[in-house]
Amino acid sequence: MGMHEERSVARQRFDVADAVPFLLDAQGVVTSWTRGAQQLLRYHASEVVGRDVRGLLTPRDAARVPELIERCREDGGWMGLLTARRGDGQPVKVMVRITPAVESGGFARWLVLLSDMAGAPGWDMSRTVLEQVVTSSPVGMAIVDDELRCVWSNAALSQFGGGPAESRLGRRLSEIQPGLDFTGIEAQMLHVLRTGEPVIGYEHVGKIRSAPHRETAHMMSFSRLEDDHGHPMGVYYTVIDITDRYRARQRVALLDRAGEQIGRTLDVVRTAQELADVAVPAFADLVCVDLLESVLRGAEPASGPLDGTEPVPLRRAGHRSVDGGAAEAVVEIGGVAAYLPGSPPIRCLVTGKSYREERLDPLAREWVTDVAGGRGTTFLESGLHSVVIVPLRARGVTLGVTAFFRRRRQEPFDEDDLSLAEDLVSRAAVCVDNARRYTRERDAALVLQRSLLPRRLPEQGAVEAAACYRPADELTGLGGDWYDLVPLSGARVALVVGEVPGHGIDAAAAMGRLRTAVRTLAALDLPPEEVLGHLDDLVARAAHEEGLEPDVPGVETFRSVGSGCVYVVYDPVDGQCSMAAAGHPAPAVILPDGTVSFVDLPVGPPLGTGGPAFEAVELALAEGSTIALHTDGLLAHGEDWAVDADRGRLRRALERDAPSLELRCRTVVDALVPARPHDDVALLMARTRLLGAGQVADWDLPPDPAVVSQARKEATRQLTDWGLEELVFTTELVVSELVTNALRHASGPIRLRLIRDSALICEVSDGGATAPHLRHPRTTDEGGRGLLLVSQFSQRWGTRFFAEGKVIWAEQSLAEPPE
Repeated sequence: MGMHEERSVARQRFDVADAVPFLLDAQGVVTSWTRGAQQLLRYHASEVVGRDVRGLLTPRDAARVPELIERCREDGGWMGLLTARRGDGQPVKVMVRITPAVESGGFARWLVLLSDMAGAPGWDMSRTVLEQVVTSSPVGMAIVDDELRCVWSNAALSQFGGGPAESRLGRRLSEIQPGLDFTGIEAQMLHVLRTGEPVIGYEHVGKIRSAPHRETAHMMSFSRLEDDHGHPMGVYYTVIDITDRYRARQRVALLDRAGEQIGRTLDVVRTAQELADVAVPAFADLVCVDLLESVLRGAEPASGPLDGTEPVPLRRAGHRSVDGGAAEAVVEIGGVAAYLPGSPPIRCLVTGKSYREERLDPLAREWVTDVAGGRGTTFLESGLHSVVIVPLRARGVTLGVTAFFRRRRQEPFDEDDLSLAEDLVSRAAVCVDNARRYTRERDAALVLQRSLLPRRLPEQGAVEAAACYRPADELTGLGGDWYDLVPLSGARVALVVGEVPGHGIDAAAAMGRLRTAVRTLAALDLPPEEVLGHLDDLVARAAHEEGLEPDVPGVETFRSVGSGCVYVVYDPVDGQCSMAAAGHPAPAVILPDGTVSFVDLPVGPPLGTGGPAFEAVELALAEGSTIALHTDGLLAHGEDWAVDADRGRLRRALERDAPSLELRCRTVVDALVPARPHDDVALLMARTRLLGAGQVADWDLPPDPAVVSQARKEATRQLTDWGLEELVFTTELVVSELVTNALRHASGPIRLRLIRDSALICEVSDGGATAPHLRHPRTTDEGGRGLLLVSQFSQRWGTRFFAEGKVIWAEQSLAEPPE
């Protein structure tokens, strides 16, 4: 027999139309016999009518008849497998359906329907096994008709709510379990009825009547039932409780989410808040994270649990509630969390052990008080009914305490919840401790870097300057970007911006060394390309002396190797500007009309890496032009920190006007970089000035000793015109000595120039290439005191060289005239 024929036989054996009937009275005595029953069991009516039905069954099943009749009275009928004994003595397996038959006279009888199961495949197993599948299985089973009304269910289904099987008959899920989210379940049933496609493994999560305070999860499967013609009759479905599996999966998902979302930054307060955000509402309805004050400062807390002999200084670092701005948040972020002495949070801090209370005393006062003397709120008033408190401990150090409360969720915290809370807090505690350690190191690096950067730009008359520095974010770490403004001789000024590779304290220290070296070289009044050349030699030599060669795999390179720097010198007398760059972006220039352009500057190799000599360019700037020097962090964007080759963004930002240069500088940085950039950003902007014609006076002097007297007279006349009579005596002395020195030791034309700026500057230039040296003559020497006197009467003096010779200069203060 083929598979389809077997299914047909099975369907026929269970079809009511093919079943053979007979009647029993209330006591189980046969009262009516049919021809079909006679053919099936091979008894004549005279042999069975008036006899107990137990005589038609094998002894084993005959013993069950009283029980079956009782079940029929209770449930209104019965269906199952029995083994009958035919008239010839042979056993025959039959499917039995018993249903009440009430006659007009009110006499109760039982209608028995028998289906021969001898030819049905698969029914050779014992009746006990089949009944266990239906009645004793822990899996809930039910059948609904095409209107989704229950027509049958087993006893196991009652454990999922809805009452016993008889109370389900003829009712839909919404009537069986009011409040159940039945929409999704019935949608699955309708889909199966419509398509015939079974649904396997549908998960339903919610609360059922048997567990109203506990979220449960069930796995359901649905199959369509059809008649002989393939028409849908209803849906058969099974229900399995998978709450434990669901909760375990939820715990794993919560821990995975905690691993992704906690510790994304190296900020202590933000990390504590991330812990609260992860736990609400997936685990708790209210979470409070309180940390020791020393932790928030980045200091090292005491190792081991606290002794509890003194008040514990706790501050609220994280808070989250399902109610948003909940009224229970009397302690703001950063505020003092004053817990009552001996309260569970304090005990957790002192002992280092967790605390769990399934049911809080509703009339007990809350543990935290405000500074004004306590809020006096009970747990009943706040709606909190269950709590878990876990100390934050990492690397043997107590950092604080975390309290998890439940309000809306009626299910109290159990032991599994406590373990989950401890896992969450332990992960967060490591991140908090990392953030604390980083806070300490970052603060130290910031202090170091800010101490190495100029606190304020020096006063000078060449440019109006403003600078903006923004350190990198926590994950990247502090970098080594820097800027400087160095006043030079002759009212000139040097503008410098540089960047040291790497991050952290080492980069900040390397930046400080490099900035100091630049200032030292600037004091020598060297051209920009020579300053960078000397700086390149210095970095390479320092790296070599430390035994760290650049570009050697596996060897940590000296921090300054690979640094970038741009060096600009501006002269306010003639508006000339010269500059050179080493591995650094060229400056931008904003003309007085607002036009932005970028200097076509040959960029040399980074410092210490070797390569061709540095080249400088010179350009004339109109008064009111603005030079913008910046590090490459200003142009970096995106997660890959790539430098934007198109300078359009920077051009548009520089074109924006602002009331002041300082505000304009901040506006440019705000427009191009986030509050916490991936790389440090330094921007130095300088608006040029020109000295007026009345501030500069110069004379060409012939190489004649008699010219010394004439030079003194011209200088005296000019100082009188400037109203600087109090400087006449010292200036005559300085002019006399410098001109005399040029006549004696140099050749070529001699030029005297006086500049009135923030100081009075006297310059004498000649064609010599040797620098004068200050010496201290003996009392018997007749000469050699000239430069000594110049140094005594001047605020500072020095020599600078140019292509045709040198300039000896001396400055006198206008604010503090000589005594």
